[in-house]
Parts: sequence; C-alpha cells; structure tokens
Amino acid sequence: MLLTRSAQLQKTLLPVLACLICGGGRLAGQQVKMAPEGPSSTPQENPAALTLDDLEKMALAHNPTLAEAQAGVRVSEGRKVQSHLYPNPTVGYAGREINGNPIYRWGEHGFFIEQPIVTAGKLGLNRQVSAAEEDQAKSAAAIQRDRVINAVRIAYYRVLGAQQRVELKGELEDLAHGAAATAGQLANVGQADQPDVLQARVEAGRAHLELMAARTEQERAWQELVASVGDPSLPVAALAGKLDDGLPEIDRNQALAQTLNSSPEIQAATAAVTRAEAGLKRAQAAKFPDIELRGGLAYNRELLNVMGSPVGWEGEAQVGLQIPIFNRNQGNTQAADAELERARQELERVKLALRARFASLFRDYADAHDALHQYRDQMLPDAQKAYDLYLGKYRQMAAAYPQVLIAQRTLLQLRVEYTQALVREWESAIAIQGYLLTDGLAAPPAAGQSAITMPGISAVPETRVPVNAN
Repeated sequence: MLLTRSAQLQKTLLPVLACLICGGGRLAGQQVKMAPEGPSSTPQENPAALTLDDLEKMALAHNPTLAEAQAGVRVSEGRKVQSHLYPNPTVGYAGREINGNPIYRWGEHGFFIEQPIVTAGKLGLNRQVSAAEEDQAKSAAAIQRDRVINAVRIAYYRVLGAQQRVELKGELEDLAHGAAATAGQLANVGQADQPDVLQARVEAGRAHLELMAARTEQERAWQELVASVGDPSLPVAALAGKLDDGLPEIDRNQALAQTLNSSPEIQAATAAVTRAEAGLKRAQAAKFPDIELRGGLAYNRELLNVMGSPVGWEGEAQVGLQIPIFNRNQGNTQAADAELERARQELERVKLALRARFASLFRDYADAHDALHQYRDQMLPDAQKAYDLYLGKYRQMAAAYPQVLIAQRTLLQLRVEYTQALVREWESAIAIQGYLLTDGLAAPPAAGQSAITMPGISAVPETRVPVNAN
C-alpha cells in the first residue's frame, strides 16, 4: 500500500519537477550579467533603434530653447551695431521776420543743417557696453546648448535603464507566476499547505504590479526624453547602447577645477562684470556735454531802402553746448558703480554656488560608483553562485525548491538594483562633466539679462545704459 502511494506521488511530481529543473536550468546556464544591457540589436541590425548621437542631433535641430538663445545673440548683435552709430544731422527750413509790409517783403527764408558732435568717446564706450552684452548672450547660448545636450544624455540613460528594468521585472513576474503554479500543483498532491499557495499568489500579484510600474516608468522616461529632444511626436523606439559602456572615472579635484575654470556660467558672470565696468565708464563720460553745431543760408527780401534792392543771401552759424551745472549724470554714475559691485559679488556667488552644487553631485556619483563595484565584484557573483549551488543540490534532491526560488529571486532583484545604480552614476557623471547644467527646457535669459539661471543661481535683469545718452 505504501509502495503504491509512493509510486503515485512520484508519477504526479515528476512532470512538475522536470518543469522546475528545466526552467531553473535556463537561468543557471546564463552567466551573471555584470552590466545589464539594453537592446542587443545595433543600429545597423535594427534601423529603428536610436543611438545617443541620433538623439543629440535631433535636440540640436528641434529644441526651441536653442533657437531662443540664438535669437538673443542676434538681438545683442543688433544693439551692438546700433550703439556706436553717429547721431543723424537735422535739416530744416527757417523763416524769420515774415511780414507783408513794403520794407520786409515777407522776411527771410532759407534752410539750416544741425549736427550734434559726440564728445568724450561716448560712442566707443557704448560699443564696449554692447560688446559685453553680446558676450553675455553668447555665453547664455553656450549654457543652453550644454543644458540641452546634458538633459538628452541623462534622459537617454534613464530610458535605457527603464528598458532593462522592464526586462528584469518581466523575468521576476514569470518566476513568481511559475512559483504560484508550482505551489498549487504541490498542494494538489499534499506537498504544500494552503498558506504556501496563498503566499505564492501574493508574490505573483506583487511581481505583476512591479512590472506594470516599470512599464509606466519607461513611458514617463520616454516622454521626458522626447521633450528634451524637442519632438514630442517621436514614436517610442528601442534605444541602442549598453548602460556599462564607457562608464566615466571622475577625479574630484580635476573635475572641480575644470568646472570653475571653464564653466559657461562663470564666463557669463565675468562678461557681466566687464559690461558693468564699461557701463560705469559710459556713465562717467556722460557728464561731458555734446557740442551742437548749426549752420544755414537764408534769402533776406528786406529792402535796404525804399527804392533799393533786397539784402539777399545771408549765412548763419551757431555753436552751443549744455553747461553741466545741475545735471552731471551723478545719479546714473552712482547706479553704475553699484551695478559694478553687484556684478563682482555675483561672480563670487556663482563660484560658491557651483562648488556647493558640485559637492552634492559628486557625492551622488561617488555613492553610485561604490555601489556598482560592490554589486559587480561581490554581491552579484555571490548571488549567482548561491543560486547555482541551490539549483545543483535541488537536482540532487538535497535542497528544497523554496531555497532555489529565493536564490533566483534575489539574483534578479540584485540585477535590478545594479541597473538603478548604473543610471544614477550616469546622471551624476553627465552633470559633473557637463558643468552642472541639466535642465534642457529652462528658458534662456532675454537679451540684457544675466545668463545665470541654474538651480540656486537666479537670473537678474541688468541695468541698461541708454544708447547715445548724455
């Protein structure tokens, strides 16, 4: 009787065990993926797969903030041209002593030319001010280009990571559903209790929800990517590339020095100081008055005597200038001096803000970098080895199936965490190497504004010196 029951049990369990062993063998036969890969196809094999270079070119062509920044450069170029143009002369008619009596005979009629002469090099100073504004606008355009490129790169790696997480979560869901089915079969032959079946079903439901969340995150990451690219109609496509290709090694001191020496934001703040210095010189020169020249000819019809001829043609010449008694432009000079001090302090503030931002990003990079080494060098190999050992013992009937299942699930979860660490390292590394500029949809400053708009550094309108102003 006992032998008959044992034979029936083996007959029932053999298909289940064979399924488990074959299913587990597929994972055991795989080498652990130290760096979870994106789509295995390359652009040559699958033309629909987008590369990072493709996305960057799209962004440079379509992101509206880049065209906006270039328009700001053209605005500053136009102001530069206008700032040093000489004042136009005035030409007009002049009439005097207009009277119809026989002596005046409707008076004098003629024309005049009036020309202001700009003194104290004001036009050259105007040009210096507008040239510094042009430098600011060009720095703003460079800042915006870095922002867009960095934003596209970060979004690219986020989508690549999201793709990988969907694949891994799909494997976890398959594993959980297989475990639930196996638990049900074991319960049917009396080898599992009802709580085991219920727990397996809960795990399967949780795995399904996690897969749905991973797909939603993939969609969100894709929408973020196409927004940075500037083409929201771009259809969802696989991305070519691997998360672990070209992982950067960043030296803290070298990266900080590079940021402080070459950051476009510091260049823009330096241009603001130059502009403020030129503005102060222009305000100081405005106290010197311009010279007004006037000359003309008029025909005088007045008779020299009752029976004589008219006076005839007469010339006119005038030279004048304002006397700076009350208005010596002292208010504008004081404001320009304060603006120069503000610009110098702003430059120092930008440097400090960059240091603070750099410290935060480098901490994120260092944490992710250390985590990657821990996952790759210890945790993933240990998890793979543990799974292989449990699977081998299970095949020899020396270990219980739940131990194999737990080891398999642990291995997959570690691969998910490893993928997330890779994405975090890319995010921080791109920001550090891209001068901490990451918001590809931030509006560039309008012409005449500060080009500094990164988090913690606000754009402040600049005080403009009126062109050709006294």
